[in-house]
Amino acid sequence: MLAVTVDWSYFSTYGGELIAAIGRTLLVSVIAVVGAALVGLVLGAARAHRIPVVSQLAAIYVEVIRNTPILVQIFFVFFGLPSVGITLDAFTVACLTITVWGGAFNTENFRAGFEAVPNRYREAGAALGFGRMRTFLDVTLPIGGRIALPPSINTFISVVKNTSLLYVIGYQELTYTAYNINALSPRTLESFGTLAVAYLVIVWTMSGLIRLLESRLALPTEAR
Repeated sequence: MLAVTVDWSYFSTYGGELIAAIGRTLLVSVIAVVGAALVGLVLGAARAHRIPVVSQLAAIYVEVIRNTPILVQIFFVFFGLPSVGITLDAFTVACLTITVWGGAFNTENFRAGFEAVPNRYREAGAALGFGRMRTFLDVTLPIGGRIALPPSINTFISVVKNTSLLYVIGYQELTYTAYNINALSPRTLESFGTLAVAYLVIVWTMSGLIRLLESRLALPTEAR
C-alpha cells in the first residue's frame, strides 16, 4: 500500500509567505469583484436601455472579452501594451484584466436582469411622475439587480479563481507563491495541496456569504 506522509514543518517554514500570498490574492479579488460589479451595472443598464453609441461599444467590449481567453488578455496588457509605450506594473495589470474580464460577463448578467423587469412596473413609475433616471433607480435597479444576482455570483467566483492565472506575469499571489516554494523545497503534496485547500476555503466562504445575501434579497413570487 502506498503511504502518504505530510511534512508538517512545511507549514511552519512557509506559512508566513503563504498567508501573505493569500492576502494579495484577496486584495485583487475584492478590487476585481467590486470593479466587475460596477462595470456590469453601468454597461448592463446602457445595453438594456439601448443608449446610443454606449450600447454599441458595450456590445463590442462584451464580444471581444468573452470570446478571447483571459490568459491572452493578461499577456496582451502586460507584454503587448509596452510596445506602444504603455507599461503597467503587475498589480495594476492584475486588477485591470480580472476586472475587465468579470465586467464583460456581468454586463450581460445585468442586461438580462434589467430587461426581465416587467413593463408594468416601469409604467407604474411613469404614472407616478418618475423620470427615466428615477424609474431606473427606484424600480428597474432594485428588481433587475436581484434577478441578475444569481448569475453574477458565478461570475464573482470565476473572478476569484482566475486570479490564479496571474502567476504568469510574476504577481505574487497564491499560485505563484506555492509554485516558487515547491521549486525551492520540492514538497509537491504540501505545496499544491495547500493551494487547493486555500482556494476551496476562499470560494466556499465567498459563495456562502453571497448566497446568504441572495436569500435575503430574494424577490417575492408576485414581483417576478
